Amino acid sequence: MLKNLMLPVFLILLAFLLLSNDDAKIIIAGVAIFLIGMVFMEDGFKLFSGGILEKLIEKSTNNIPKAIFTGFISTSVVQSSSLISIIVISFLSGGLIALSSAIGVILGANIGSTTTAWIVASFGVKIKISAFAMPMIIFGVIFRFTKSNSLKGLGNVLLGLGFVFLGISYMKDGFDTLKTALDLSQFAIEGYIGALVYIALGAVATVIIQSSGATMALIITALATNQIIYINALELAIGANIGTTVTAVIAAVASNSNGKRLAVAHFIFNIVTAFIAIVFLYQLSDLVDFLALKVAISEDNYAMKLALFHTIFNVIGVIVVTPFVYKLETFLQGLFKDEKSSKLKAKYLDEVFMKIPDAALISIKKEILHLYENAQEVISHAIYLHRHKFLGSGKKDLSQIVEKSNLDIHTDINQFYTNKIKSLYGEIIRYSALSQENMDEDDKNRVYDLKLASRNIVEAIKDIRDLHRNISIYLKSDNEYIKEEYNNLRVNIANTLRTINEIREEKDDIEVLTSLEVLRENIRNLDDIRNDRLDTLIRENYIDKKMATSLINDTTYAHAISKNLIEAASILFIERSEIQELGDEL
Repeated sequence: MLKNLMLPVFLILLAFLLLSNDDAKIIIAGVAIFLIGMVFMEDGFKLFSGGILEKLIEKSTNNIPKAIFTGFISTSVVQSSSLISIIVISFLSGGLIALSSAIGVILGANIGSTTTAWIVASFGVKIKISAFAMPMIIFGVIFRFTKSNSLKGLGNVLLGLGFVFLGISYMKDGFDTLKTALDLSQFAIEGYIGALVYIALGAVATVIIQSSGATMALIITALATNQIIYINALELAIGANIGTTVTAVIAAVASNSNGKRLAVAHFIFNIVTAFIAIVFLYQLSDLVDFLALKVAISEDNYAMKLALFHTIFNVIGVIVVTPFVYKLETFLQGLFKDEKSSKLKAKYLDEVFMKIPDAALISIKKEILHLYENAQEVISHAIYLHRHKFLGSGKKDLSQIVEKSNLDIHTDINQFYTNKIKSLYGEIIRYSALSQENMDEDDKNRVYDLKLASRNIVEAIKDIRDLHRNISIYLKSDNEYIKEEYNNLRVNIANTLRTINEIREEKDDIEVLTSLEVLRENIRNLDDIRNDRLDTLIRENYIDKKMATSLINDTTYAHAISKNLIEAASILFIERSEIQELGDEL
């Protein structure tokens, strides 16, 4: 109830403030334009990077120092820690990076996010920045309407930068005119009581604005126009860092376990950093004064000194937290367990990844692998085998495993397909279609292939559903010949599943392709042998007409099941497109 009332109350108060005070209207408009610019920049880099950003994070996070540096560089460039967080969560979910590396990237992203303060302090308060904003917006709009995704991305980045500069200009002008009517600096509060008040104000402002970058821009422009005193600006900056933890925790509530783990890591880092900054506030202020002289920042340039302070206390936080990353990783993995029983719903199709092509592709592939795991289970049960009995069993004779198996597995294949597989397949197709809107042709082709893989898996389950019925009947038959034939079908399907299971860990695409081609050839040869044997069984009257008809149909089903599984495996487990194309030609 209270949550539902908060937005209307906030909007009413905001409307009152906008109507009653022209200076406040300019400042708030500046914040709004700044936020629009940040959104455009984030969207632009998603399109403009062409996967470079994602590849950088994937390849440069194999140890914590590199992960921290990667987080710093990538966030400094794209000016969006939230974008970096989304990519990191998607890679973490896809198993491409470890949790410790993901935490390292987030630590580096906190340092990288301080570059916003440097940009505002360096340009926004010294020169008429709005003069640069207009050309950026004009060229941004032109590029925005081109057909190339890269140019569209560049257009969004330029629009974003233009709006960011324009927003800073509005905030500065607002505080300049406000100064003549009301001097906010007269309300300055010194001492630790004042520190707590301003820290709280900074945190609340960040929660409301939902951007620590925008809050820092607001603080710097207010400081540059002498609306707040320097020490209070430092306290507001600490509060802004605390406020981002609230935003992260709120966003993580509906996220998966990896999202929750990173949100808690982010929360712990920011709280530890804020605690250090509060306790040693005046010592850090003296350190900033000392370092400012060393890097040619004048004594009265408080905006630049605030940016320096913002960077210093985040760097100190990283230095303090980094030695405990592995312990933090263990704690977070125990705190949030992966959901193992949720087979009715998609596990990896997070809506936030849709606008990032590489992240969306990873999500789709992981979900199809999730679909395959379900398919592997139901197909194994349909041929009356437990997966642990024959998958990963090395060179154990499948014929013996099948012979020793019994009919104690009771799975309703039709219900399994209707209630689980069908709904999951539908979610994959929907997510794939929506994700393609932000992709180039190569990525769209990859999504098309992945959708084919998911369809092949579903078709295999449909076929096993039909085959299962006769397996159940003829394995109980007194006719040893028909029982042997159906056991041979079970062996062939189990061999397909086991071979695919073995190649999943193979890194060499050529080896994967070779294994699949050998499997294809074996299936073709077995079909010829089976047809000859079937003719013999019919001629010698070892089986009756009904058995013969069933066996012919079910042999076709068994062949189709193996063929569909092999086609799906070639798409899922061969990474290089040229090797996949080679397989298609064979």
